[in-house]
Amino acid sequence: MTASCGEPMRRVLIIVENLPVPFDRRVWSEATALQRAGYAVSVICPTGRDAEARYEVIEGVHVYRHPLPVEGHGLLGYAAEYAAALFWEFRLAVRVLRERGFDAIHACNPPDLIFLVGGFFKLFGKKFVFDHHDINPELYEAKFGRRDWGWRLMLLLERLTFRIADLSIATNGSYRQIAIERGGMPPDRVHVVRSGPSLSRIRELPPDPAWRKGRRFLVGYVGVIGQQEGIDLLLEAVRHIVAERGRTDVQFVIVGGGPALAEMQEASAALKVSDYVTFTGRVPDETLFSALSTADVCVNPDRPNAMNDKSTMNKIMEYMALGKPIVQFDLTEGRVSAGEASLYARNTEPSDFGEKILDLLADPERRAAMGAFGRRRVHEELAWPYEEPKLLAAYEQLFAGAPARVEDSAPAPTRVTGS
Repeated sequence: MTASCGEPMRRVLIIVENLPVPFDRRVWSEATALQRAGYAVSVICPTGRDAEARYEVIEGVHVYRHPLPVEGHGLLGYAAEYAAALFWEFRLAVRVLRERGFDAIHACNPPDLIFLVGGFFKLFGKKFVFDHHDINPELYEAKFGRRDWGWRLMLLLERLTFRIADLSIATNGSYRQIAIERGGMPPDRVHVVRSGPSLSRIRELPPDPAWRKGRRFLVGYVGVIGQQEGIDLLLEAVRHIVAERGRTDVQFVIVGGGPALAEMQEASAALKVSDYVTFTGRVPDETLFSALSTADVCVNPDRPNAMNDKSTMNKIMEYMALGKPIVQFDLTEGRVSAGEASLYARNTEPSDFGEKILDLLADPERRAAMGAFGRRRVHEELAWPYEEPKLLAAYEQLFAGAPARVEDSAPAPTRVTGS
């Protein structure tokens, strides 16, 4: 939407709490897409490594950052983190309103508390968009393994968020169903905007033999190192390959940081596979894409649970954009995204995960065919340029008040037998 003569420029305030901008890739893609379309865009987010400035303008987007306590662990830790975030979000929203103004708040979860900010400003005629990044009841159950008062609280906060929202943006079809069935959103007010990779960011680099540590093959992983990411299952698969299958020609690289990094490094040592696994921690994109470009196979060991089954993982899209064959567990949205670009191991069976890796390493023609399928699917269907019109259509509807949903082009979730 480019403002025409006599038409006021629409102003959007995006609020995100769990990552700084521009390092939250989905949020940055959305912010810059809106800015290019003629919206005045402001973002409130936390500070972080390489994002310490409290205010700056990047590519025309005005970014307001605030400090946060160390990432919460346990009830008191989460309470402190979320209370501090809400304080700063309210304070900075008032500042943005005074300095630049906004007509809509675009809230990106987690946590499902930003509706408090959105609901307050709706009293003054502002609109509220809920960008549904994580299904928090399922995330809570995945982290704590129970459905107690905390799980019920997550359901309540989710319902309140949908109740307040004028419009909801879902990252895939599974999330759209949750918005409609559990959140009570009218179907024509829920838009699917997938987290398609920005092809301008993805860089295929020359292979660097140093990653292989003198071994013949390299298997790559990129992502957060947390509890639900299944790195422990990947390490068990490494042990199966090395100890049970006697393969000493395969090196693994795990790219990324997170709260469980030290624990996973200790687990690697306990399983006696440290020599076969390189942990990089958080690294710049240049290093990340160097490792992935060198890999023969890429993996997604996300632990099978309700959260991961319904979620679309950015790492899968990046692997496909680089033309890499994938091994992952058999999860619904994982199949929707990857299709024939991946093999699917039996859920929670590290030995089968390891066997699938070995199957691919033994078959270079199959690897090439799967990689080509994934690359083509991203470049022709799933990259961000195919999602951007859906985001803009959602905003046209938001401000026009009329249905304008662009249909999601990805197939509905289906179960496919075999690998």
